[in-house]
Amino acid sequence: MNLPRKPNDLDKKENAHPSFKRRMLVYLFNLILIGSVFVAGYVAVIYLRMPSLDSILHETRPAAVMFMDRNGNEIRSSGRIMGAPVSVETLPPYVWQAIVAIEDKRFFKHGPIDMRGTTRALVVNLFRGHFAAGGSSITQQTAKNIFLSRDKKISRKVQELILSHWLENRFNKNQVLDLYMNRVSLVGGMRGIDAASRVMFQVPATKMSLAQAAQIAAMLKAPTTYSPLKNPEKNITRARTILTEMVRQGYIDINQARAAARELAPATPAPDTNKYRYWTDFVLDEVGSRIGTFNTDLYVYTTIDMGLQEHVARVLANKVEQYQGAVVAMEYDGAIRAMSGGADYQTSQFNRVLATRQPGSAFKPVVYLVALEKGMRPDSYVNDSQFAIGDYNPKNYNERYYGDISLATAFAKSVNSVPLKLTETFGIDSVLNMAGRLGVGTKLRREYSTVLGASEMSLLDLTNIYAVIWNNGESVRPYSITKITDASGNIVYERNPSEPITILSPDTVSYMTELLSDVVAVGGTGHRAMAPNVLGGKTGTSNNNRDAWFVGATNNLVIGVWLGNDDFTPMSSKITGGTIPAEIFHDIVAN
Repeated sequence: MNLPRKPNDLDKKENAHPSFKRRMLVYLFNLILIGSVFVAGYVAVIYLRMPSLDSILHETRPAAVMFMDRNGNEIRSSGRIMGAPVSVETLPPYVWQAIVAIEDKRFFKHGPIDMRGTTRALVVNLFRGHFAAGGSSITQQTAKNIFLSRDKKISRKVQELILSHWLENRFNKNQVLDLYMNRVSLVGGMRGIDAASRVMFQVPATKMSLAQAAQIAAMLKAPTTYSPLKNPEKNITRARTILTEMVRQGYIDINQARAAARELAPATPAPDTNKYRYWTDFVLDEVGSRIGTFNTDLYVYTTIDMGLQEHVARVLANKVEQYQGAVVAMEYDGAIRAMSGGADYQTSQFNRVLATRQPGSAFKPVVYLVALEKGMRPDSYVNDSQFAIGDYNPKNYNERYYGDISLATAFAKSVNSVPLKLTETFGIDSVLNMAGRLGVGTKLRREYSTVLGASEMSLLDLTNIYAVIWNNGESVRPYSITKITDASGNIVYERNPSEPITILSPDTVSYMTELLSDVVAVGGTGHRAMAPNVLGGKTGTSNNNRDAWFVGATNNLVIGVWLGNDDFTPMSSKITGGTIPAEIFHDIVAN
């Protein structure tokens, strides 16, 4: 029979519980395994939540419109949220070298992540007890700038690491650097070093000097803190550090660094483009009417005279006081040289040059042109007395009547009864027909109040009437654009002026300009506008002083001025076309 075997030492070891050390090893192994699965799952979820890489990488920025003045100088741009594309190949070498020298000096030697730099940054931050140094590579910064938000979350950092590897697997180092230079945010929501260079130094990135390149690179750490506009001292100090690093890393020699250091200076603010905003808004609408929709950058060559535009904006801002005002200036052929649709674009973007208001007596030249064309002369006599037709019985502004007076006197004193009687004599259809020939007839009501300027029109339309007179009676069509090209210089649109049509005979023009010159002479309603180079003009004031106008001419410009309130409330009874509007005209042409 088989007797039970006595357990030996081996059996005891097999039946004994695992040792504490073994249990801990198993526990740690399982913990690592579970942790690895969790991390892998977390990374997978983060990866699935990442943006579409290809769609963002190849996003098309909105088409930008660059507005040029009459001499081909850039005024401002619209829709430009990114600068012009740049690359390592197209830039002066020192531009990208300044960036690499200060942001990631081992960029061309390490992989997507600079482990040495990251470790060094961690040690410094731990030693100092706060975030004092960063170790992100240019590739990591590129991933963050293109794809990610600036939220300080673990998930964002994980995405950044994934994207960094993706970028360097898809692109070479130069291409990654190109992406960084074109997408980095530096100035007021605009992206790219080209945008920063244009704002800070008014030159494209391809034209930057070594000093300017160092100052742009200095901004990368913190654009506002190191801005050469807002904090020039901090910017220059850091730029000197960058120049030193460029020498140390062999990009430039000490003499180049010293020469560049002497050129470091605060950035010059770009011109105040708000002075041009009414104009560029107007031109942008004109672009749409000329070429329709577009999806490429455009250069729009306009008729604006930058010196005159800034002068007009200053005069208007200084004179309008509590009211609103507008000015448009054009050459005799219709080329618009200045346009200010208000005293302050930031306060109101409404362009009052285009607003329709009652022109008052500023419309009267249309009636007098009919009379002159019908055979009357400036010295022809008319009777100034009360006039009524039905319930319509307007009075003269000062409620005085002069009896028999010459056409010239009636015009200079802007009496109301005479144009009404002329209309009664020659017919209201003759007046409307004349207005149509001058370009505004379809906008007028067929009633006697139109004769005294009750039918609304814009300052641009009213000024155009006067331009026809001073253009020797030939048709005028205001224009703002001479040509439009794409970024490659291909012409998209070019103005092709048509042959002018003779609207007024030479005699009619001669007599009309004589009448207009009397208005600005002593005793005329527009005498405040008089200056050595002024040829003539006309005042206008609508009912209850809601609108005040002056339109006049020099030997090369026709200038229209309007003053009023946007809500149509009356101004002071002391304000007429012969006061502030005439003074604005005078200050524009006399200085």
